Amino acid sequence: MNSLLLAAAFAMVVRSLAANRLDRWLLGAPLVMVLAGVVVGWFEPSGIADGLNTESVQHAAEIILAVLLFVDATEVRAGRLWGPYPGLVARVLLVAMPISIAVAALLGWLLFPRLPWEVLLLIACVTVPIDFAPAERVVRDKGLSARVRSTLNVEGGYNDGIVTPLFLFALVLAGDDTQERTPLEALGTVLPFAVKALLAGVVIGALLGWLMDLAHQADWVSDQSARVAVLLTPLLTFTATVAIDGNGFVASFVCGITFRYVHRLLKARRVRTGRAEARTDALNSDLHLLEDVTGLLTMTMWFVVGIAAVLTFYLGVSWQVLLFCAAVLTVVRLGPVLLALTGSRMRRRERLLVGALGPRGTTTIVFGLLAFNRLPEGPAADTILTITVVCVLGSVALHGVGATPFQRLLAKWNAGMTKPEAR
Repeated sequence: MNSLLLAAAFAMVVRSLAANRLDRWLLGAPLVMVLAGVVVGWFEPSGIADGLNTESVQHAAEIILAVLLFVDATEVRAGRLWGPYPGLVARVLLVAMPISIAVAALLGWLLFPRLPWEVLLLIACVTVPIDFAPAERVVRDKGLSARVRSTLNVEGGYNDGIVTPLFLFALVLAGDDTQERTPLEALGTVLPFAVKALLAGVVIGALLGWLMDLAHQADWVSDQSARVAVLLTPLLTFTATVAIDGNGFVASFVCGITFRYVHRLLKARRVRTGRAEARTDALNSDLHLLEDVTGLLTMTMWFVVGIAAVLTFYLGVSWQVLLFCAAVLTVVRLGPVLLALTGSRMRRRERLLVGALGPRGTTTIVFGLLAFNRLPEGPAADTILTITVVCVLGSVALHGVGATPFQRLLAKWNAGMTKPEAR
């Protein structure tokens, strides 16, 4: 364990000290950490499965997911819950994503007929949510229209929070390593957890947002203490919700939405009453420490993927897994997105970009690790781990390494487009 921590820390330091240079060489943080994990795992392959399938790894993955859900929920800008283009976001999240999950589950049934349907639903929930960690520069490229960038940013922030209840439902239904349940029994288990989570998330997010605003106005809080308070918010929400038998993941996501909404509401009220002070956007600076810690946790997850890649090499990767992951990264997302955006104000080129830019990252990793840890040992757990690793590595190659070439192609494409964008 000490050697793994040392290797991970060393890789993170190297990546941090040479971040700009490595980025110019198309060696982003995901790729660097994956390669470091592969090297470490290659020299210590014997204990990989036992090391990943432990209670400590499961708890670490749960905490990381709670923090990521909170951060994603607070990252929506423009003062609106669904961003500046809520209609487009609704089409992608509420139409395209459910269709993609259904298509992924159906494809899994065709390729893995021996797996039960609840495991296939788990696999769909693991592989469908997008995350721009492997291709962060692409979505921020000014070559993309504001509609495309905003839609992808909001989708990347909200899709994991929306999929989480379905993922946990499928996990309970699949047995959760202790007992099997019928769909009604699983639903009866998940629904009370979700209701408590919604209430806890709203109450804690609103209360902490209000207290944070009061502390800033009264000048009771320093810059450092404010950042620490925000860092502890998702951890407090998760543990408090679990203590009352609620869903800590959903609560963390709802808390993030509520926390930012309350901050925006109080800020707007001060502006209207003429009592706005110089530090009206304090929350953005308060989030800096949390965002830095999230980056550290994300690099850790990519390191784990590299180690797990060695295990999948020994387990073997079938052509069914390769075909499934290739389809999920391309047509399983592209088709539903194009269908959902048909008739919208987006041009055809923009719809194609929204569908094509669908990297998988930390959400897929954490979901996959949770499923691997909480399912009984056997083909189902091994298949989920293998698909998780192949899917995220494929996304690193497709959306990460290929990010800069894609940007250049996009710039040439836009330069040749003289027709003004439709409004």
